[in-house]
Amino acid sequence: MVVTQDQLSWYNVSEDVKTLLILASNNWENTILAEQYIHEALKKAENNLDVLTGAYRFFFYKRKSEIALEIAKKILKIIEETENLPLQWEQLKPILVNRQYDSSIRLYINAYAAQGFILAKLGQLEEAKLITKRVKEIDKNRESCAATVFEVLSKSLDEDDY
Repeated sequence: MVVTQDQLSWYNVSEDVKTLLILASNNWENTILAEQYIHEALKKAENNLDVLTGAYRFFFYKRKSEIALEIAKKILKIIEETENLPLQWEQLKPILVNRQYDSSIRLYINAYAAQGFILAKLGQLEEAKLITKRVKEIDKNRESCAATVFEVLSKSLDEDDY
């Protein structure tokens, strides 16, 4: 599938960043080249959440979990700052529940769920379990992977599972 400029018309970035993203997509099979385009787009777009989200997904699907995790954390930090979110979960949770359909908060919840999933992939199970449990409490419609990841991490193995 070839991606065109028109398909990125909603991205609020310069044309050269869009071109880099298109080149990355069109060169998906050539991971080294596609990564170069993504890294260049990230440099030029700085903290653009659309570009960061696309980059996170790129690295996630390319099985570059550490890079995807780094980008997911960057998305969280940007939204924490722009939305003036508290860092303590007890204060943060009610805000996320009440504003979960606001686009920036929805992105925050998705990035947080992604962080939990990636941590599970990386073997950091306790932290992954904590994060996915928190997201599961907010995401009653199971729109993220958090509930499933939490259930897998919480399942006890018994003899019937072998």
